[in-house]
Amino acid sequence: MGKIILRLDRIMVERKMSLNELAERVGISNVNLSKIKNNKVTAIRFSTLAAICEVLDCEAGDILEYQKKE
Repeated sequence: MGKIILRLDRIMVERKMSLNELAERVGISNVNLSKIKNNKVTAIRFSTLAAICEVLDCEAGDILEYQKKE
């Protein structure tokens, strides 16, 4: 089975937004956002994903990527 990879770091660079700014605007802690950014989570709430997409003006598919098992 493949896995889902979070590409939040890529979108943040494209939008020129820092971790601190995004965390503040989304309303979550820097620590939790850092875990999301670095793929250290096994789940993400839809409400959090929606808030991130709203702030970054992107679609969920811009952040989530399916990676097939090699």
